[in-house]
Amino acid sequence: MNNKNTKEIIFEQVDKCYGKNYVIKDFNLQIKDGERIILLGPSGCGKSTTLRIIAGLEDINSGNLYMSGKRVNDVPCGERNVAMVFQNYALYPHMTVAQNITYGLKAHKIEKGEIKKRLDEALEMLDLVEYAQRTPKQLSGGQRQRVALARAVVKRSPYFLLDEPLSNLDAQLRLHARKELVKIHERYHQTLVYVTHDQIEAMTVGHRIALLNKGELQMIDHPSVIYNRPANIFTAKFIGSPSMNIVDAKYGSGKLWIGKQSVHIPEIWCKQILCAETENLLLGIRPEHLIFSDKQEQDTLCATVKYVEDYGNRYGVYLEVEGIELIALCEDMVPQCGKNVYINLNPEKIHLFKKENGKSIGYPKEIPMLMSIHMNEVNVNKKEK
Repeated sequence: MNNKNTKEIIFEQVDKCYGKNYVIKDFNLQIKDGERIILLGPSGCGKSTTLRIIAGLEDINSGNLYMSGKRVNDVPCGERNVAMVFQNYALYPHMTVAQNITYGLKAHKIEKGEIKKRLDEALEMLDLVEYAQRTPKQLSGGQRQRVALARAVVKRSPYFLLDEPLSNLDAQLRLHARKELVKIHERYHQTLVYVTHDQIEAMTVGHRIALLNKGELQMIDHPSVIYNRPANIFTAKFIGSPSMNIVDAKYGSGKLWIGKQSVHIPEIWCKQILCAETENLLLGIRPEHLIFSDKQEQDTLCATVKYVEDYGNRYGVYLEVEGIELIALCEDMVPQCGKNVYINLNPEKIHLFKKENGKSIGYPKEIPMLMSIHMNEVNVNKKEK
């Protein structure tokens, strides 16, 4: 761990606990130089604690944390050279926007001309020029959020840490703010660590997503891989809205049985199941991948429509198959409640998990990985010319 020129962050078997309660346990994670990584998970999973450990606001009980190739377990917060944006913005109420943004620079005795240059650049970038002399109470929530971002941006730190910074904004402002965050990162190429419980933010902002649950890392990969090839049941159900349908299934004679109904699956899936050495499975299928059919065919499942939700641009259709509830999405030709319908499963879109531990049995190599690669992923490790 001696490369001081990199902006990597490395967790090595880190434990954090309060008494006997572990917040994160045996945590291992490598955050790449200049990438945008999202710490995602439900409330209480340890994501904010992980961010505060990076910032130096929380001590660790065991293990090691490295930043820029240096072990920083005992390095104080003020010496870690990080910029952090909190959920509550933490603005000084008696200071103007300009004073809030530059306070940290003045405290570090940055030269006046450089302070003005950074301030003007941040005000312009985040559309705050006309608000420079206002106080926080004269601003909307979205404007305050931009001030907090500007304050972090002017610091020019190699590490940019954000703890649910958009959670207090309405949907339209969140969309705008996400775009601004990506623009800021593309301009300065900090190592950006972003905490959220919002999967849309995670999918749209991150180069990679680190999904946590109960202090343990469930999966870390590109957003498309996490969505299309989840490593376990928790990942499958947490990512996606509505969440993935998960049902008990048994394998036999080239078929998957759901209750008394069955569907044939391709030979490539049969081989995958045999390699997994189990017949008791959990079948996963996303609501958007359940296809309605007008008539019963060899590999359709008969279902009864129980309830329909109108989402505006599509409908959520709740179905019952062999006493099991499923949800399907459709855009038109919505079936009526109480009606029997038929549904098809696309074999390229199914997911199979071991029932005993919830882990994926993997995917046949013949099934293409339909992965929409972020344009920004190509530039994660690209060096500035």
